[in-house]
Amino acid sequence: MNLKKRRVISDKVFKIGATIAGTYVLVIVVLIAFQLVSESYPVWEEEGLSFITKTDWNAVEGRESFGALPYILGTLTTSAIAMMIGVPLSIGIAMFISDAPPKIGAPLGFLVELLAAVPSVIYGLWGLYVFRIYFRDWFETPLHDAFGDNIWLFSGNPYGLDILTASVILAIMIIPTVSAVSREIMKAVPQQQKEAAYMLGATKWEMFKLAIFPYSKTGLIGASILGLGRAVGETMAVTMLIGNATGLGAIPSSLFGPSQTMSSIIANEFVEASPASIHMPALIGIGLILLLIAIVINVVAHLLVTRMLKIKEGAINN
Repeated sequence: MNLKKRRVISDKVFKIGATIAGTYVLVIVVLIAFQLVSESYPVWEEEGLSFITKTDWNAVEGRESFGALPYILGTLTTSAIAMMIGVPLSIGIAMFISDAPPKIGAPLGFLVELLAAVPSVIYGLWGLYVFRIYFRDWFETPLHDAFGDNIWLFSGNPYGLDILTASVILAIMIIPTVSAVSREIMKAVPQQQKEAAYMLGATKWEMFKLAIFPYSKTGLIGASILGLGRAVGETMAVTMLIGNATGLGAIPSSLFGPSQTMSSIIANEFVEASPASIHMPALIGIGLILLLIAIVINVVAHLLVTRMLKIKEGAINN
């Protein structure tokens, strides 16, 4: 009887603790959103919803005009390019490590995970003083010389401080996160499925295609979303490498053109923004938009994963 009472009490304590923890997270998110809305209210009152669609960015007192569209586009562009580069590489690394012998896979996996411990400012400094020079001379300049006159993506003057360089550094930064999660998901696939594929005469690639990817598809999407969250919110490395254009000049028009993200504009101008003007509320308003974009990304990812799980369960039940 005492044991039964203890179990009931333990269950109640666990339930209360889990409820408090979940409520705490929701309260923190609501408080952050409330603070951002209240602090950015002057710019919304001044500009209205056109703050999201305008391209002006003028902090001169008496002629103040602010628009967040160039920085929203810069954030989405760099994140999309980073995902296109980083996710396939991450999944490929995870495939190799998960199927490699332990003597090779374990050290290599440890080295890849070590990249996640490198501070973003180190990536930025390395990209600024080392990577961009070689990337400009060996990749951007040949692309510009070959296609710059015919394809608008490769127009402009390749200087190394541009959208493409910042996106490649972002891709390198998300690889440890995506590959580590993907590797663990692939390892969780039952060994019987792999062996069954081999017994049917499948090659190694066919084994991944038939046995591992269908089982781990949902987890791989979740891993990619984690990488996207890192790319959308990255600040220091992007600030150092993206060129930091403002206003209309920050709208992405070429891979070799300068731009700016929502995080970088906040990092560049927050210290010198005057609290007496709407410059500070404009920066906080961009922070609010960044928060909303992050929430939308996570909600869409959750809905996508839930839908895929329902499809998978339906296929199994049928």
